[in-house]
Amino acid sequence: MSSAACPFCTMPAAREVAGNTLAYAIRDTSPVSPGHSLVIPRRHVASFFDCTAEERAAMMALLDGLKGQLEREHAPAPAGYNLGLNDGAAAGQTVMHVHLHLMPRYAGDAADPRGGVRWIFPRHAAYWSGNSGEIT
Repeated sequence: MSSAACPFCTMPAAREVAGNTLAYAIRDTSPVSPGHSLVIPRRHVASFFDCTAEERAAMMALLDGLKGQLEREHAPAPAGYNLGLNDGAAAGQTVMHVHLHLMPRYAGDAADPRGGVRWIFPRHAAYWSGNSGEIT
């Protein structure tokens, strides 16, 4: 994907809810929870592993600010967070520009939230039950 065709490279500045020199944040257009946000490096780069140390630091700094912002904006405040990053098509990445998901979690939003991000492979998610299967 070229930067000219990339939705994150052509993002209107008005969508930004936070930003710094090397990264910016927006609210997800298909949120999984209220306040679901994306943290995105300004430079067009597909893999998190190709980000510079400075870009990674800029993204992490935005996470801290977003957490505070969400806690001020939402009542009740989030009770927890999931962070997610799909790196590569095999991991589910569909927009080939790094974007880190910050997904606020609220008390009672799932019957049993244990396992969190492990639910991408449901047979391995409930590891505490002893029936998580073997990784194949």
